[in-house]
Amino acid sequence: MKQWHLLRSLSESLTRTLAAHSPDTVRFLSSATASPTFALKNVTKSNFESSLADLRRHVRDADFVAIDLEMTGVTSAPWRESFEFDRFDVQYLKVKDSAEKFAVVQFGVCPFRWDSSRHCFVAHPHNFYVFPRQELPVDGPSYEFLCQTTSIDFLAKYQFDFNACIYEGVSYLSREQENEMLRCLNSECDDEMSLLWRNMKEVRDTPLVSVADVLFSERMKNRFNEWRKELLQDRKGGSQFLETSNDMKQQFQTIFFKMRPALILNGFTAHQLRLIQLVIKKHFKDLVYIRSSGDGSYSELIVYIDSDKDKNLLMKEVKDGLRREAEMKIKTAVGFRHVIDLLSYEQKLIVGHNCLLDIAHIYNKFFGPLPLTAEDFVSSIHKYFPYMIDTKILLNTNNVLKHLMKNGSTSLSKAFASLCPQIASSSKNSGLAFQPWVEVEVQVDDMRSSNWNSGAKHEAGYDAFMTGCVFAQACSNLGIDFKKHSSSANLAHNKNLQKYVNHLYFSWVNGDIIDLSTGNRIAATTVCYNLKRRYPKILFSNIVIVWGFPSQLSSKKMRECISKVFGPISVTTIYHLDETAVFVQFSKPELVADFLVLKETLETIQDPISVLHPLSVLLEGGNTCAASYETYKEICSSPISKVMFADQAKAVGIKWKTKLIESKEKVKTQEDESFSKENGATDAASDSAAKSKTRKIEDVIDNLSDDRNSGSEIIDSLYAAQTKLSKHMRTTNL
Repeated sequence: MKQWHLLRSLSESLTRTLAAHSPDTVRFLSSATASPTFALKNVTKSNFESSLADLRRHVRDADFVAIDLEMTGVTSAPWRESFEFDRFDVQYLKVKDSAEKFAVVQFGVCPFRWDSSRHCFVAHPHNFYVFPRQELPVDGPSYEFLCQTTSIDFLAKYQFDFNACIYEGVSYLSREQENEMLRCLNSECDDEMSLLWRNMKEVRDTPLVSVADVLFSERMKNRFNEWRKELLQDRKGGSQFLETSNDMKQQFQTIFFKMRPALILNGFTAHQLRLIQLVIKKHFKDLVYIRSSGDGSYSELIVYIDSDKDKNLLMKEVKDGLRREAEMKIKTAVGFRHVIDLLSYEQKLIVGHNCLLDIAHIYNKFFGPLPLTAEDFVSSIHKYFPYMIDTKILLNTNNVLKHLMKNGSTSLSKAFASLCPQIASSSKNSGLAFQPWVEVEVQVDDMRSSNWNSGAKHEAGYDAFMTGCVFAQACSNLGIDFKKHSSSANLAHNKNLQKYVNHLYFSWVNGDIIDLSTGNRIAATTVCYNLKRRYPKILFSNIVIVWGFPSQLSSKKMRECISKVFGPISVTTIYHLDETAVFVQFSKPELVADFLVLKETLETIQDPISVLHPLSVLLEGGNTCAASYETYKEICSSPISKVMFADQAKAVGIKWKTKLIESKEKVKTQEDESFSKENGATDAASDSAAKSKTRKIEDVIDNLSDDRNSGSEIIDSLYAAQTKLSKHMRTTNL
C-alpha cells in the first residue's frame, strides 16, 4: 500500500509539471494510470453499526447521494408488466403490486462529495445486504415474499452472495411496524403488571391440595423467614447467606435488585413458584415476589421492601425497566431503516436511474403500506425526499445528452460506458476521448483511488456508484461548473437542474413523467424523450378489454369479426396482455358502449340468427367477457396475482360476462324498475327491461346506419334480432 501511495505521489508531481505545457498530455496520463481493484464497502449485520456511523458523516457532507436496489423479482404475472396501454393510475398499481410482493436483498448507497482542493468528486460506495428477518417475537405469520426465477438467475449470474444475504443480511422494521410494536409494548407492559398484581391477589385464595404442597410451603416459609431475620439483624451481612448447603446455593442466590436486597429463585417449577407467591403473600408484608427480564430471559425474585410506598415504587421501576428493555430491542430491530431515516433527515439530493420501483420499495419496506392511489403516493414520498432526480429522464429529455448517447439505449450500463469512459475502463476509446469529464475518486475505508474498479458489476453498491458518476458527468454537460460549486450550496437548487429535479418516470415505456413537487403529470408533448411508439395514439375512453375468448382466435380474426359489424376503420389497435386477454381500441368512444351492448344482447338471445352473427366467432364457447378500461384498473388493484388474466378476473370475483358503461338508457331502466317495484307490477318490470334492451339495439343500429360502414346483411341480422326480442317481449306480456 505504501508503494502505491509513493507511485501516486510521483505521478501527481509529474502531472503538475506537465500541466502548464500540455493539458491533453495530463488527461492522457491520468487515464492511462493503472486502476487499482478493491472491493466496495460490503455491509452486513456484523459491521452495520460501525458502517452506519461512517455513512452518517459521508451523507452529511455529501452534495448528492446515489441509490440502487436489487430485488427478488419485478412482476408477479406476465400481464402485470408495464404496457403502453397502461394509464398513469394503472402503472402505479402495477408498481405497487411489485413492491408489495417482492423483497429487497441488496441496497446500494453512494454519497458523492465535491473536493474543491482536488477538483474531483469523492464517492463512498456502500453495498448493504438486506433481509426481512423477524428479529422480535411477535404474534402472526413470518414475512413472506415472492422470487422470480429470471431475477434470481440474474443475481446468481453476477455472483450474488445468497448466504451473506440470508444469514448476515441486515433486518429492518418500517416506521409503521415500529409504531405498532411500541403500541403493543405499552399494552403488554400494562397487561404484565396488571397480571402480576392480579396473581398476587388471587394467590391468597389458592388452597394447598396435597401434603407435599403443605411441606414445601412450610419449608419455603422457614427459609424466607430466616433470610429476612438475618437481613434485619445485619443489613451489611450479605455474605453470610452464602454459607448454606449446595442445594440452597443453587436454589437461592442473594443479590441487590434496584438497590434492594433480593433472592433469585432457581430451579423451581411453575407450580412451586405459585406456592412461593402464596407464602410471600400470606406471611411476609415486607417481601414481594417479582418476575424480571434481562438478556432475553426472565428471573423470579423475592425482594425486600421497607414499606407499601417502597413496594409501589419498586413495581413502577420494574415496569419502566421492562419498557426500556423492550424499546431497546425494537430500536435494534429497526436495523437498515436507520439508513433510510438518515437520507430523509439530511434532505440531500437523491439520484436514481429509472427509480420509480426503487422508491416504491423504499416506501413500502421502510415507511409503511403504499397508498392506494398514485396521487397519494406522490405527495407522501415528496415529504420524505424533497429532492430527487432520475438520470433516465436526464438522458431522454436533454438534447445534448441525447446526442452524446447517440439517441440509443439509455440503460445504466450504456450511459456509464458512454458518458464516463475514464471510469468504465472498457470504454476509454469512446467518442468522448477529447470531451472534458468529471473526475471521481473512490474511497472505501482507508483506501482511495482516482481510477477505481471494484470488479463486481451489478451489485447494488456499484450500480449506485455508476448512477452517481452518470449524474455528475451529465451535470457537467448541462453547464454546471463544479469548480465554482460551494460546499454549502444545495445542488438541487442549481438553475440548470430545475427542469429535472423531482421529475420521475412513472413509465419510461410511454414517457409518463410526474412532478413530485406539484403532483402534476408532464405531458409527453412538452418534453423531448427518446421513445418509439409501436401503436397509434392511445385513448383510454376508446378501449375495451376482452378476455376468455377462444384460444385459437388470432388478433387478425378478432379485428375482422368486429370490423364486419362496426366498420373497416372502427378498430385501430388490438393489443395482447397475454394469451387470454386483449385490449381493443376503437376509433370512437361511443363504439365502446355499442360493442358492449351488442355483445350482451347476442348472449341473451342465443338463437340461430345470433349464431350466424359475425361476433359469434368472438363469443364462441360462452366464456368471453368484456368491459371498459375501468374494469382493467379494478382487476389490477387486487392483491391477487394469477398467471393468466382470465384466471385473475375470475379470482377477483368477476362473475358477469359483460359490464355495460353507465348511460342514460341504464339510468332510465333503473328508474322504470324502481317504479315497477313501488307499484308491485312484476310484469311491468319485465316489460320495462325488455323495452330497454330493444332501445339499446335500436341505438346500435342507428349508429351503424349513420356511419354507413356495415353491410346490409349485418343490418338485417340486427333487425331480425330486434324482431325476435320483440316477440319474446309480447309473449312475456301475455
